[in-house]
Amino acid sequence: MSLLARTRRIDRDVDLVAFAGADGLLFERSRVGIAGRGEALRVDWPAGDPSSAARRAAQTLASVAVDDEVGRPGCGAVAFGALPFVPGSAASLVVPSLVVGRGDDGTRWVTTVGPDDDPRHDRPAEDLVAEVPPTPALPPPRSITVASALEPDDWCDLVERATKVLAEGHATGALSKVVLAREVLVTGDRPFDRVAVLERLRTTFPGCHVVSVGPLICASPELLVARTGDTVRSHPMAGTAPRGGDPTTDQRLAASLLASATYRTEHQFTIDMVHDTLLGWCSYLDYEAEPSVVPVANLQHLATLVEGRLSQPAPSVLELVAALHPTPAVSGFPREAAVEWILEHEGFERGLYAGTVGWADGQGNGTWAVSLRCAELSGATARVVAGNGIVSDSDPLTELAETRMKLQALLTALVRP
Repeated sequence: MSLLARTRRIDRDVDLVAFAGADGLLFERSRVGIAGRGEALRVDWPAGDPSSAARRAAQTLASVAVDDEVGRPGCGAVAFGALPFVPGSAASLVVPSLVVGRGDDGTRWVTTVGPDDDPRHDRPAEDLVAEVPPTPALPPPRSITVASALEPDDWCDLVERATKVLAEGHATGALSKVVLAREVLVTGDRPFDRVAVLERLRTTFPGCHVVSVGPLICASPELLVARTGDTVRSHPMAGTAPRGGDPTTDQRLAASLLASATYRTEHQFTIDMVHDTLLGWCSYLDYEAEPSVVPVANLQHLATLVEGRLSQPAPSVLELVAALHPTPAVSGFPREAAVEWILEHEGFERGLYAGTVGWADGQGNGTWAVSLRCAELSGATARVVAGNGIVSDSDPLTELAETRMKLQALLTALVRP
C-alpha cells in the first residue's frame, strides 16, 4: 500500500504535550517540536548491524510520497523511535497518522499520513487538531513505594570494584572509564498520569528534551545528534555537579567542575569520540575550545557543542545515530570494552535507559537525545534509572549521592500530589 504524507500550515497554537496525550508520541524542547497520534507505518530496526538498520529505515521513510506546503524539518513523513542502550538491539520506529509541529519561529503545521485516498488529506487541518480528544486526568496515587533494585552498599561495592579494574586498565589502555547505573522501581496504588508527569517535567526542565515514546518518558539535557539540511550538531555532556538555590554556591561549584582534571578528562573522551565519528561525513567540523557549564534544575553539567557541515550526499540522521550511540558519556571508554564490562557486571538490563530517542523525517533530518532523566512507565509502575561515569579515582559514596540527585528528577515528577 502506497502512503502519502500531506503537510499544511495551521494558525491555531497547539500544546504538544496535550496533543500527544497518554497514548501519543512527543519530542519537544522549550515548547518547540513535534507530537503524533495514531500509527500509519511501523518501520523495523532489526537486531544486528545498526548501520544497515539505519539505512533501511531511512530508505523506507524516503519512499513515502510527500505533499508539503511548509517545507521544513519535521514535515512530511516523520518517524519517532527509542533505541535501547545495547548496540545492535532490535527496535522499531513509528510513523504517526497525524502529526502536529511547532517551529522556533512560531510556524505551526499538521501532517496527515495515509493512503492517497485518505479523506483526512482534504479535510481542514485545524479541524483535525480540534477533534483530537483531550486525555482525561487521572487521580494521583494515594500511596507510593520506592525500592532500589540493588542495596546502596552493594552498588558502592560495585563502584569500588570498577575503580580497581579501571586503575589497571588505565595503565594498559584496556579501560579508562565505565558508566554504572542504579535502577529504582516506583509503584503506586493507582496508575500514574502520564500527561501530568510530562507537564511537570516540562515545567521543571524547560531547556531539556521532553519526550514520550512507547513506555519511555524523559527530560533529557543531552543532544546526541541533530541534522537540519547539511548542518549537523551534537551537544555531549559528561561531568556533573549539584546546584541549589544559592547563586554564589552554584558558581563556585561550576568553577570547580570546570577546574576538575578528572571531569575534564572524562568529558574529553566523549568529545573526541563524537568529533572523530562525525568527521568522516563532514566537509567542516569543529567543537568549542572550552566546555561550558549547563544548569539543569538541581544539577549542572560540563557540555561542549560540536557543529559542522555534512558532505554530499548527506547521511540520514538515522545513520549518524547508529554510528554515535552509545557515546562514552553513557557507556565508557573505550566504548566496546566498557559496554562489555557493563553487561557482565552491572546486574540488570538497562532497556531504554542510556539509549537514544528522537525523530527522523523522509529528508534525513531529525533530532535525537540521549535517554537520560528517564523512566519506563507502565500503569502504576515506573522503572527509573540513573548512572554516573566512573574513573579510577572515583569515590563510591560521592557517586552514590550523585545518582540520588539524578534520580530526583523523575521521582519528583512521579510522586508530586
